[in-house]
This record gives sequence, C-alpha cells and structure tokens, in this order.
Amino acid sequence: MATSLVDSPPSQEPQSPDAGHNGSGAPAPGDALHGAASAPRTVACKSCGAPMTAGQDWCMQCGAGAPGSVERHPWRPWAIALAATAVLVLGAAAAAYAAISSKPKHAAVKVATVAQVPPPAPAPVPTTPVPSTPTPTPAAPVTKVPPVTPKATPAPTPAAPVTPTTPAAPEQKTSTTGTGGSGGESGPEPILLDTDAASTYNPYAYPASGFGDPSLTIDGDPTTGWSAQVNPATAPAMAEGVLIDLKATKKLSFVKLVTSTPGITVQVYGANVKTVPASITDKAWVPLSKSVTVKKKRARLALKNKTKAYRFVTVWFSGAPQSSVGTAEAPGKVTLNEIELFPAK
Repeated sequence: MATSLVDSPPSQEPQSPDAGHNGSGAPAPGDALHGAASAPRTVACKSCGAPMTAGQDWCMQCGAGAPGSVERHPWRPWAIALAATAVLVLGAAAAAYAAISSKPKHAAVKVATVAQVPPPAPAPVPTTPVPSTPTPTPAAPVTKVPPVTPKATPAPTPAAPVTPTTPAAPEQKTSTTGTGGSGGESGPEPILLDTDAASTYNPYAYPASGFGDPSLTIDGDPTTGWSAQVNPATAPAMAEGVLIDLKATKKLSFVKLVTSTPGITVQVYGANVKTVPASITDKAWVPLSKSVTVKKKRARLALKNKTKAYRFVTVWFSGAPQSSVGTAEAPGKVTLNEIELFPAK
C-alpha cells in the first residue's frame, strides 16, 4: 500500500530490501521523490570496519555477515555449507577417479624372436698340396752293426819263402746238386762290395746279442767272421743269415764261402726289389741254389738264373752241425768267415 509523502515522516531505521517497491517490482512513488535528495545508507562491517551498503548481506572484504542478514536469509548458511560440502565431495571423487584412471597399466610384454644368423664360414685357406709318398713295405728287421774299416793290408815286402808245415785244405767246389769238387781254379775277380754292404738278415727277430759283426764276412780276412747263436730249443734248425746289398742290380754266376764250422746247411737267394723282403718266404726271394750242407771250410756254390740281375743276396742258414748245438747254459754257434760273389760272364 502506498504511503503519503505528507503523512509519513522520514524513518531513521533501515528498511528492508523490498521496501519502496510495490508488488510489481516498480519503485514506489515516494522513492522517486526522495531518490534525488537522499543517498543510499551505509553501515560499517563489525569485523573489519569496511563500509557496507544497505541490503548487503556480507562484507566484501572479510566475508563477515552483515547485521540482520541471517534473519533475512536463514537458509543461506546452510546452502553455503551444503554447497561447500558438495564441492569437496565432488572434488574428492574426481581426484579418486583421476588416481584410479591414471594408474599405469601393465602392457603385455611382447617377445620378438630374432632369427639367429649363422656366422659366415671362414674362407678356406689355400694349402699347397703335398705329394703323397707311398708307404714302403716294412723291411725285415736287420741287425746293423757299425761298419768296420777293413784291415789295412801292408805293402808286400820281399821275404824268404816259407815252406808251410801243414798243407792248406783244398777248396770245396759245390754245385746246386750237392757238395764236392776241388778248389784252386782261377776265374773272374769277385764283385767289389761297400764296407756296409753286409748285414744280419733276422726276419724272425731273434735277440741281436746272439749275432756277430756281419761286416767281417766281406773284409777279406778269413780268420774273422760273423757268428750266429744256435738255439738249443730248436736245434739243429736255424732261421737267419747274412744279407748282401749290391747297391745296384747285378748278374751272378757263383758264390765262394769260407766257414770255421763245417756241416752248416745253407741256401743262396736273390731279390730284385727296392727294399729287403720282410721274410725268407716272401715271393720276392728267388732261390739261386739248392739247400746244401757245406762239409769243408771252403766251398763254391754255382748259381742258377745267371741271366737275371739281383740287388739283394742272402746266404741263408737253415741248419747247424750237431757239434755246434750246445746247451741252454752254454749255447753253441756257427760262423761264416767270408763271402765272395762273382759276376756272370
């Protein structure tokens, strides 16, 4: 209801924010009349002293409530508290969600299989081919004795003729059919041999201590010679001999022997090979004479196959005389003093 300007004295108390307005929101007629003459009324904040206009519910400086603001708006503190609570709850929920969503996820580990590339094969190193050397046939074990320098023959000096007190034994002439004959016949000169041409032919590996020096059979001295021990367990059989290396192939006609143990059984073999046959039964050995018993100290054995040449010759012992057998404590021995080989014409 409108108030008369004349009848209504000016009020000194603060008016509500709705005063001076009618229900339609238009200013009251009295306000229009007093608007130009009166300024808005201000009050001081009870907390900080800042000026506050009429109708202001809280201080703009410190936020304290204006006098009477609670009575005018009793729901506002509760609305503010609820709004603050809601903001805090929503902020906490948002932070929790952010924390959960930002939790790192374990990505599946993928293992890639890398194909192993084999290292490059080393380049072949060129090598100089080495010519293969044929393996020689193992030679028969031959007992080699250091060569003995032939005894020096002193120069002949004139001397008075000496009549021998004992006549010399006639030379035995032996053919391939047996023993017998007489010596003293002249003939060709024997083949000149190297000082190391003779060796022990021992294909059955008897102890080397049972043999003498084979070089003594070609030293030109009939008083020295090679010896072979007779085994009492196998006597009178023997299986060893003297090997002559001619160094080159030669044709032979006959052989002369000197022995200090007559009664020995020997046979001459020849071989045209580069290495000594491993056994007397080797096919490389060719029989040049029959097996004969030398009954005297000197013998001549005529040889077969005179048209063929041979490099190796062996005088093979196959039997000993009974007088040379001996015992186990004192074994006997046989001796071959000289060997002379004569070339074929």
